[in-house]
Amino acid sequence: MNCPKGMTLVEIVDSLWLNVHLATLCADEVAAMAHCANGGYGEIRDGAIAVKDGKIAWLGAQADLPDRFHAKKTHDGKGAWLTPGLIDCHTHLVYAGNRSDEFEARLNGASYEDIARKGGGILSTVRATRAASEDDLLEASLPRLNDLMREGLTTLEIKSGYGLDLATERRMLRVARRIAMEFPVRVKTTFLGAHAVPPEYAGRADDYIDLLCQQILPALADEGLVDAVDAFCENIGFSVAQTERVFNAAHRLGLPVKLHAEQLSDQNGAALTAAFKGLSADHLEYLSEQGIAAMAANQTVAVLLPGAYYFLRETKLPPIAALRAAGVPIAIATDCNPGTSPMTSLLLSMNMACTMFRLTPQEALQGVTRNAARALGIANETGTLAVGMAADFALWNINRPADLAYKIGGQQALRTVFGGEIR
Repeated sequence: MNCPKGMTLVEIVDSLWLNVHLATLCADEVAAMAHCANGGYGEIRDGAIAVKDGKIAWLGAQADLPDRFHAKKTHDGKGAWLTPGLIDCHTHLVYAGNRSDEFEARLNGASYEDIARKGGGILSTVRATRAASEDDLLEASLPRLNDLMREGLTTLEIKSGYGLDLATERRMLRVARRIAMEFPVRVKTTFLGAHAVPPEYAGRADDYIDLLCQQILPALADEGLVDAVDAFCENIGFSVAQTERVFNAAHRLGLPVKLHAEQLSDQNGAALTAAFKGLSADHLEYLSEQGIAAMAANQTVAVLLPGAYYFLRETKLPPIAALRAAGVPIAIATDCNPGTSPMTSLLLSMNMACTMFRLTPQEALQGVTRNAARALGIANETGTLAVGMAADFALWNINRPADLAYKIGGQQALRTVFGGEIR
C-alpha cells in the first residue's frame, strides 16, 4: 500500500508492551532473523513488543519502535523481563489417585522395581484412573495445571497411559483436549498406551501390543485425540522389539514418536527413537555413546527429567557433557506424575537441572522454551520471541534471566500472555 508523500502508514496492532527487557531465546541458527539477538538468552534491553492477531508483529529496542504502530492497548512493563511462555514438554498431568504410600515404602527400602512387580507403581494409578469419570479426571488435574500456569506456562504436553484400555485412554485424552478448549493454554497430547502391561494381559505383553497397534491407537487417532505416540522401553516396561511395533503403528498413522528411554538401564531405545526421526527421547540416565550419536544425527531432543531423578534417588547422571559435545538439543520438563515426580513447578525443574545435572541457567531456560518446543514439534509456532511466532510470553520481576533458575520456590510470573491475551 502506497502512502501520499509526507504521510506515514498507520498499522493498528492489538497491543504494545513497552519498557521491557526481552529474552528472545532465539537460536544461533535463526540469529539472522529480524530482531533476533545472537545465541544465549537473545537479550534485547529496553525493548518493546507489538502483538497483532495473536502473533508477534514486531519486537526490538524501544528506541527503534516504528511510528506507524497504533495500539488498541498499551502496557507498561516497568522494567520487567519478558520471556517466551514456558513449555512443559513431558507430563502425565491427567490421572486419579495418590501414591504417597509407595514413597514411604521406598524410604523404607523397597525399590521402584519391587513396587511395580507387586502390582503397585503404574498399575496402582491405572486402577484409580479407570474408576474415575471424565469430569473426575478433569477436576483432579486442574490444581496441577494451575500450579504450572502460575509460573508462566503457556504450553504443555499431556500423556495418556494410566488407562491401558480403550475407554480409559480415551477419557484421559478427552480431558487433555478439554483443558486446551476450556483454559488459556496450548496442549499437545501423547498416546502412552505402552506404559505398562495391564493386569488382564499379565504374561501376554505381545498380545497387548497387538491390541494397542491394531485397535486402540487407530481408534483414538481416528477421533483426533492423538498428537504423538510414546512408550516405556525398559526391563519393567516393553522391549525394543515391542516398542518398534508401536512405532511402526504410529508411522502408519502419520504420528510422530517419542520415548521413555534409558531411565533404569540401557535398552538402546534412544537410538530406535532417532531411527524413526522421533521428536524426543526422555530420561536418559543410562544413555550410551551410540544413542547420543543417533540422536545427534537426527536432531532428536534429549528431555531431562530431574524431578524423577531426585524422587527416585538415582545416582547415575545423564551424560550431559557428551550431549553438549554432540550438539543434541536439551529440554527440561517436570515429568509431573503420581509415582516418580509429583512435581508441578517447571521453575524448580530448571533449578534441579542446574544444581544436579550442572546445566547452565541459559541451558535451563532454553530447555523450557526453545528446545521444549522442538520436543513437541512446534518450534515454528512457539518457544522463542520472534516476528510471526505466537504471542505467548511471561513477564517476570527479576534482575536477569538467570534468576529464573536460581531461586528455589516462591517465584511466579507477574503476567502471562497467551495468544496475545493477558491470562
